[in-house]
Amino acid sequence: MGFKKLRQKKWFGIATNLYVLVLTAFLIWMVFFDTNSLLIHLELRKEIKKLEKTQEFLKKEIAKDKLIIEKLSDPKELEKFARENYYLKKKNEEIYLIEYEDSTIQNNDR
Repeated sequence: MGFKKLRQKKWFGIATNLYVLVLTAFLIWMVFFDTNSLLIHLELRKEIKKLEKTQEFLKKEIAKDKLIIEKLSDPKELEKFARENYYLKKKNEEIYLIEYEDSTIQNNDR
């Protein structure tokens, strides 16, 4: 099959059209080589979704912390929190820590 027969084919005429060649080159450039290429957009979209998930998680944590702050504005709740978490006590008061057998680490070397 020679070049003359190939030129007579309909698809060859369409493929060698100047507009089709320019459009194809433009599309290839925009998808792969441009600084705003499709590949970069896809990567940025993934990162945006990841950051949105992080933002949602942090908003929930802020809401929890606000509830704790509201709760600790009451002096009795503040005292309870200090006693439970920091083992603070009043003057002339003794604190006993009760540990259950299953909550302590067992030494088998004894």
